[in-house]
Amino acid sequence: MIERRIRRAVYPGTFDPVTLGHQNLISRAALLFDELVVAVAASEGKAPLMGLDARLAAVRTVCTDHPNVRVEAFSGLLKDFVREEEAGWIVRGVRGAADGEYEARMAGMNHLLMPEVETVLMPAAEDFRFVSSSFVREVARLGKDEYERFVDPRVIPFLRDALGR
Repeated sequence: MIERRIRRAVYPGTFDPVTLGHQNLISRAALLFDELVVAVAASEGKAPLMGLDARLAAVRTVCTDHPNVRVEAFSGLLKDFVREEEAGWIVRGVRGAADGEYEARMAGMNHLLMPEVETVLMPAAEDFRFVSSSFVREVARLGKDEYERFVDPRVIPFLRDALGR
């Protein structure tokens, strides 16, 4: 009997914070793969607003509806994490032309490092094309609650804690 390999993909990101756009992409990618590993990058060099534990908890909170989604932390090179997970795909979201150009270059570099792994570029849903974590952070830092419409209500307490509110 031929054993079928599990279709496992990694969706890496900083998720500082996880947005409705991220959630939408997670939901869509979860339909394509047997297992989706949402890889929350430590990203110390980016000086994230939310600590790694808070980001992990927030992402886990919004992924509870997807039994085939697992959330893990990683640091270092993505290629090492992808190989450790024995994943065959990397999932990335693309909001527009600038994202597309950047992600295409990253996919090419990842292919050079991991020829056995394919990158799947998924276009952002129309409603989330302009939503980014950096936008949410900026609005939240300015003390405006308008950011709340771009994140799941379950994420708001994590973000407020990070802001000291």
